[in-house]
Amino acid sequence: MTERKRPDITFETWIERQIRAAQERGDFDDLPGAGKPIPDHGDDELWWVKAYLARQGLSAEALLPLPLQLRREIERLPETVANVPSEQTVREIVARLNRRVVECMLVPGQLPIPIHKANADEVVETWKAGRQARREEARRALQAAQPGRTDPPSSRARPARKRRFLRWFRAG
Repeated sequence: MTERKRPDITFETWIERQIRAAQERGDFDDLPGAGKPIPDHGDDELWWVKAYLARQGLSAEALLPLPLQLRREIERLPETVANVPSEQTVREIVARLNRRVVECMLVPGQLPIPIHKANADEVVETWKAGRQARREEARRALQAAQPGRTDPPSSRARPARKRRFLRWFRAG
């Protein structure tokens, strides 16, 4: 901790004395970036904010007000739930997001940004349609990879036996 400045000393001499004492103690030796040129950030006034976000692994979206962040999450909801395995999980994700939207609406003094809850049924329908499209695409790719086969994979006997075998483990 530094001592207090005496009233009879100017700030400039007091600060210079503290810097000189720190240099003599070696406080400035082996600092990161020593001997390297000062980086040129051009005319960007927010370079330090961008550098901080990059160091923390965050996107610039973290700086947006909460209502705008939630609106972006609602817009990206179909991509977010695209690879979710079950309808119940999709509904849970939408419910969590809707809870956050309601909490945001209840906070007084927020920016007047219109925000609405996501419709879980619409998101589930979009998820089902995307899932069905991906299944059809995979089925077509599988048939294209096996040109000699004309029957769909579901009509083969081997998967049916496998399903019967797995029932024993699901029952317990």
